[in-house]
Amino acid sequence: MRISRTPATSSAPPQWITGDAWIDTVAAPEGRQRTHIDSVRFAPGARTVWHRHPLGQVLIVTEGTGLVQRRGGPVETIRTGDTVHIAADEWHWHGATSTTAMTHLAVEELPDDGTEPEAGAPVTDAEYAAVPDTADTPPIARSILLDQPLPEPLPTQRVEIRRITLAPNHAGGLHVHNGPVFGSIESGSVIYQIDGRPESVLGPGDVFYEPEGVRIARFDAESKGVTFLGYFLLDADQTPEIEFPEN
Repeated sequence: MRISRTPATSSAPPQWITGDAWIDTVAAPEGRQRTHIDSVRFAPGARTVWHRHPLGQVLIVTEGTGLVQRRGGPVETIRTGDTVHIAADEWHWHGATSTTAMTHLAVEELPDDGTEPEAGAPVTDAEYAAVPDTADTPPIARSILLDQPLPEPLPTQRVEIRRITLAPNHAGGLHVHNGPVFGSIESGSVIYQIDGRPESVLGPGDVFYEPEGVRIARFDAESKGVTFLGYFLLDADQTPEIEFPEN
């Protein structure tokens, strides 16, 4: 038995993806075991290229709403809890919708002879836009992204919202805020870490919380930079301040 506490996150290879996607390897083949499992998170608008797997693949949607299509079939909507069974050597693609992120587990058996999945052409904008009939989709959908308790008492009388952009590969540096801050990633991606806790990669649609007076060890933009909304909870006369202890 072996327990892996925190998967290593990496950007999906550009030859396989249009847009932004991130991969956490959940299980890799060892010894006689031939099962490979990835957790793949697609930003809105991101999708795979057309591709096929020699022994097929199973997709299990764990968060969000996405799209999937087999060659010759319609584009179909997939949602949290849905499972997609893809046949051996069946050409297909899958990804997020244009407005919502989507995360799924990708499960496949690897052939003993080492045959790799085959990547084909990118999914064109016309193919991607051929979305299914959404008549059965509720007109309003709501998801709880974060339910964060706050310290008591907290005399919040104002909320200041800022749109902040970090240049590609810019490291925000160790910092501390003088009040609680909530954030929502709009575009790009960032490596985020509260001091003493595991780091994670945040992409479009992800949210985060920086407690008052707590050291934020990393807020480092990746290769495409990052733009996010910051929500600063303030009392009547308070001004948002940030301190960089290492400086």
